[in-house]
Amino acid sequence: MNVWSFIYKGFDPKKEGLREALCTLGNGYFATRGAAEESSADGVHYPGSYLAGGYNRLKSKVKDKVIENEDLVNLPNWLVLNFRIENGEWFDLKKVKILSYVQKLDLKKGMLIRRVYFEDSEGRRTKITHQRLVHMRNIHRAGLKTTLRAENWSGKVEIVSALDGRVVNAGVERYKKLNSQHLVPLKTKQDKDVIHLMVKTSQSKILIAQSARTSLYSDGKPLSCDRTTKKEPGYIAHHMKIDMEQDTEVCVGKIVTLFTSKDRAISEPGMESLRELKIPESFDELQKSHITAWESLWRHFGFDIALSDSREDSRQELILHLYVFHLLQTVSPHTRDLDVGVPARGWHGEAYRGHIFWDELFIFPILNLRVPEITRALLMYRYRRLNEARRGAKKAGFRGAMYPWQSGSNGREESQKIHLNPRSGRWIPDNSHLQRHVNVAIAYNIWQYYQVTNDLEFITFFGAEMFLEIARFLADLTTYNSKETRYEIHNVMGPDEYHDRYPGKEDPGLNNNAYTNIMVVWVLNRAMDLLKILAEDHLESLRDRIGLKPDEIEKWDQIRHRMKVVFHDSGIISQFEGYEDLEEFDWEKYKKKYGDIQRLDRILEAEGDTPNRYKASKQADVLMLFYLLSSEQLQVLFRQLGYEFTYGTIPRNIDYYLQRTSHGSTLSRVVHSWVLSRSNRTKSWELFNEALESDVADIQGGTTPEGVHLGAMAGTIDLLQRCYSGIEVRKGILWFNPNLPEHLTRLEMKVRFLSHSIQVVITPGKLCLTTLKSSLPSIKIGVNGDVHELKAKDRKEFDLIQG
Repeated sequence: MNVWSFIYKGFDPKKEGLREALCTLGNGYFATRGAAEESSADGVHYPGSYLAGGYNRLKSKVKDKVIENEDLVNLPNWLVLNFRIENGEWFDLKKVKILSYVQKLDLKKGMLIRRVYFEDSEGRRTKITHQRLVHMRNIHRAGLKTTLRAENWSGKVEIVSALDGRVVNAGVERYKKLNSQHLVPLKTKQDKDVIHLMVKTSQSKILIAQSARTSLYSDGKPLSCDRTTKKEPGYIAHHMKIDMEQDTEVCVGKIVTLFTSKDRAISEPGMESLRELKIPESFDELQKSHITAWESLWRHFGFDIALSDSREDSRQELILHLYVFHLLQTVSPHTRDLDVGVPARGWHGEAYRGHIFWDELFIFPILNLRVPEITRALLMYRYRRLNEARRGAKKAGFRGAMYPWQSGSNGREESQKIHLNPRSGRWIPDNSHLQRHVNVAIAYNIWQYYQVTNDLEFITFFGAEMFLEIARFLADLTTYNSKETRYEIHNVMGPDEYHDRYPGKEDPGLNNNAYTNIMVVWVLNRAMDLLKILAEDHLESLRDRIGLKPDEIEKWDQIRHRMKVVFHDSGIISQFEGYEDLEEFDWEKYKKKYGDIQRLDRILEAEGDTPNRYKASKQADVLMLFYLLSSEQLQVLFRQLGYEFTYGTIPRNIDYYLQRTSHGSTLSRVVHSWVLSRSNRTKSWELFNEALESDVADIQGGTTPEGVHLGAMAGTIDLLQRCYSGIEVRKGILWFNPNLPEHLTRLEMKVRFLSHSIQVVITPGKLCLTTLKSSLPSIKIGVNGDVHELKAKDRKEFDLIQG
């Protein structure tokens, strides 16, 4: 098996949506799904394209209420390229006899290639080869190359190449009853072999310009043709007619440029797209520079693994390459110059409306240790929306900054008020905005980025202000219980979205979610550290700017020593207060009845029941503590709070909650695999492999076609990068504590720490570190409890302590 080529053989309409999502091409600026050039949105295909951060708001009437949603907008379809023979039917896979069909996603080169051999109703046999790229170096360019070969016929061929702005957002079935017409046609024009389209979004007023140059050639020589133009509002096409002889080939090259009014260093997007297209670059020339850009990326993000079972080896490495590939198409080095966040479902589809959640918690570690400059840019997305977070906190009655659970264009709360249960057909209240722990995630990401980079400029001028304002909000979220002399947090949701209220209660929210409470203490601890890190003059300026007074800091100190944590069953950390009073769930009964019960919430709601009644979780909640914090860190926290934390606390809690989790989120298996990596390596590896299949096998049954699960993809990669390698940054030292599962016999990768590039090779019992040439000062690394100095061009080997 080629570990760099993702290959589909045969055309399967039922799986086309999944293939289109997984064969998406992008460059961090825009992305286009892997739909066929000749296709349209017809229930089988969905040729969507999306601009990073390209949102628009529309109002819809649902259940006699008017609701407003902000969506990632489906851009004009630039792919349109089709043909017909002798004025017959336009090529359609469903109307011909397919003799062979192969689609290949070349991960190393960033190319999508499709080869079709078919016979039409007249017995004519034709071979088609499609090649496609979304340029990784020049973000405004994309291209197609289609080769037609007449096998047993001669005749006139008509080719159409179009830009289609008549598209709507229709990529998610449960959204289809909502308003979806985001684009307003502005103008079309043509000039010789060039067509041009301009549209704008209806509410956000983003101007979107596309220009396309379509060329015909054979044996490398241009072909003349009859060319006519078809126009209508939001649509423009060139129709070209040529004569083809049997056993000959004709190539169609289509180069497309995309500019929008959100771009920097431009005058006007329409003018820029036409101007860019004047550069006389063929598809083959475009391809060369595109491949070179991908080669550079893979030098930073590559992995090599070896498994004890060679049959698994290739498939797992292929999927890992695929997941890195999609991460880099969503957040590439070009993201550094954009004002965008990292969407939970990538720029690959319309699920979650392209919103930014807490999934960056699982994504940033990959970037931190590879190209942390991308992390910095994504954190700046949050910083630019700090004032909106402040407004959100004030509106809710709190001080500080309250970031939303779902964020889009300007950082307001984009979480839906109601959501559709497709199993019951009912619209249900959505209380997910109560997941205040998204603020913990942002603070955690700021701290982790600083630990890996020591970027004092960022932490001084941007990060500290965000962090302290988040700390202020989280502290203000607490309530003092004078009877217990403890601080509490009420009316929130934890990461487990099955529980949003107490059984029989109308008001949403839960009290003392353990993950939220403990991580708030962690945030306040780090806030205290930040106050010591900042230079005195910068600290004084920041305190004046945000009005941070000594009495407020004193309260933070009290909270971080007296936060309440609830326990039950002699040492089990209660997911929230009252959890022990819930009923045990009959897992076997429901598995027997329904088979797949990952989305237990939908099943129970359709039955007139609710998971709020049961000890049943969608995903890791309490166990997120063991995912983010080491046992040593947790011991310190629990001791600080005056609670017992023994050797058995972690394994007991893992075992307890693992038995009560449905893995209704793709992130869940990632977390469970991580927390089991030391105590049960076999189970950890089993869950790793299940997480690895999340998107390629679409294990949630139809969600991946709507957009990939980027957090799960990155989290799976991070299981190799940090979990099995035991990488952790503490106090300026890069620690390694490898613990490879017995199936994994070799792990090789390159990481960056304090700007040093380090080649890491781990085998059972051995760790080898090699630094690349640089003029940087030495760094400190820790292995087997000892600290070592590592200079540029050093190579050190360590025998690992097993067990």
